[in-house]
Amino acid sequence: MKILHSNLIGNSDRHLFIIHGFLGMGDNWKSHAKKISDNNYTTHLIDLRNHGKSFWNDEFTFDIMVEDILNYANFHKIEKFSLLGHSMGGNVSMLFAQKYSDLLEKIIIVDIIPKKYKPHHNNIMDSLKSIDFNSKKSRKEVDNHMSNYIEDERIRQFLLKNLYWVDQYNLGLKINIDVLYEFKDKLSLELQDNFNFQKPTMFMYGDLSTYVKDSDLPIIKSYFTNSEIIKVPNSGHWVHADNPSFFLGKVINFLN
Repeated sequence: MKILHSNLIGNSDRHLFIIHGFLGMGDNWKSHAKKISDNNYTTHLIDLRNHGKSFWNDEFTFDIMVEDILNYANFHKIEKFSLLGHSMGGNVSMLFAQKYSDLLEKIIIVDIIPKKYKPHHNNIMDSLKSIDFNSKKSRKEVDNHMSNYIEDERIRQFLLKNLYWVDQYNLGLKINIDVLYEFKDKLSLELQDNFNFQKPTMFMYGDLSTYVKDSDLPIIKSYFTNSEIIKVPNSGHWVHADNPSFFLGKVINFLN
């Protein structure tokens, strides 16, 4: 059995697992994790399968990712923990709560809800899949190629974190682009109708985000009765990066 790669920050018997979004990695959350760990938490920056430094596998579903988190907790002998999940990681966290609520203390879901989303990653995935690493020999050349598909420099910078040197001369991607390309239209999660998670839950969403609308909020309350819902000012989908001090203040307050 393969265990997910993680970076642990802090040394406490209270554990928070941070679950990144699609095409992300745990290390994107390092500065936040340090501040959370200062508040008496061991923070686990986990790379999901086919992402970051974790193993690659052709099987990739929300259910399988949930089992990976369960195996990770068992491997590290952690009996109780909290989850913080952003975007796709939020879906993994909500499904984990549906399947294994007894292992959880609290959950924080960032800018995603359990509803059907229209596929909208095509440009991003086409840009990544079409990189020819035989001809693209620098980060700048890869960025120039991606700019033909993606205007937003910030999104490109986020994606470029997935570049690494395979050897002295060749770049490659940390993500398993072929498997993730097939998954790009399956990023929505729908929970069981009768599911009700009663442990403390916090939903945070950006006031400028297209992922969560005010009209969606009853969906959250129908599944998570003990939930606090916070609209984060001046932020889009990457709430934690757009308004980090507001975001962190709310997270630490909720966890404590």
